[in-house]
Amino acid sequence: MSLSPSELILHPDGSVFHLALTPDQVADLVFLVGDPGRVEKVSQHFDSIECRVEKREFHTHTGRIGNRRITVISTGIGTDNIDIVLHELDILKNVDLQTREVRPTIRQIDLIRLGTSGALQDDLTPGSVVRTRIALGLDPLLHFYDAKTLMDQDLLESLHVFADAHFKLPVNPYAFGGDDRLFEAFGSVFPQSGITITLPGFYGPQGRVIRLPLHDDTMWHHLARFRYHDLRITNLEMESSGIYGLSRLFGHSALSINLILANRARKTFLPDPAKAMQSMIEEVLSNLPAPRTT
Repeated sequence: MSLSPSELILHPDGSVFHLALTPDQVADLVFLVGDPGRVEKVSQHFDSIECRVEKREFHTHTGRIGNRRITVISTGIGTDNIDIVLHELDILKNVDLQTREVRPTIRQIDLIRLGTSGALQDDLTPGSVVRTRIALGLDPLLHFYDAKTLMDQDLLESLHVFADAHFKLPVNPYAFGGDDRLFEAFGSVFPQSGITITLPGFYGPQGRVIRLPLHDDTMWHHLARFRYHDLRITNLEMESSGIYGLSRLFGHSALSINLILANRARKTFLPDPAKAMQSMIEEVLSNLPAPRTT
């Protein structure tokens, strides 16, 4: 069935609406960064760059390291932007933009977020790096999709039991695991891992108080003590749950790699974030996961 112009919006040149990209401009390995300025911090390590495209906060560079083709794209902040970016990347891979029909054979993408984050545990020092084993969404995005059967229901049940005993959750959470292959690929490089909580804001949703009181100022104290099997909540940020959830629904592979900028328990902040981010990027690009085998 052909997708209507109101559902699949294209520019006159055939590029997708928000990203302004055409299918030939996207690789099968995509790095997602929040800050548009971080795109060049990644692509400066490419041996060659095929294209640079900018539209709003979405900046994209595609190029190569050796024979490996790579795309890096900025998403901006929040799961609302993740909804746009992941949908349009999937459209570029899996919709014939001439006929407006979904392709019969799905092409998969490896998606790796290179993000910043705040630590919830006092032993995670600013400058350290955490891989997300499970992304726990305290935002609403995935509840708009038919996603319940793919969520980590065991974790959610454990969280609800824990919360009922200690505090009131402000929203209905969801949870998705990441891709095992990508997760293990960086295990020796970044050994620390855990549950990442994704929030729909930076201040109140992450427990920051400037002038407005919180609905429950004990919630983060309790969440730091939550355990699910051998996992604890390591960090909090604003994108990973959308990436993990939508990737699972679309059939793509995802991993979130998080540079810890702040330790919320110790109330400390990394003095030189740019240097630490550059180091993390270099480590990732020096240890690229093997290409997907079909």
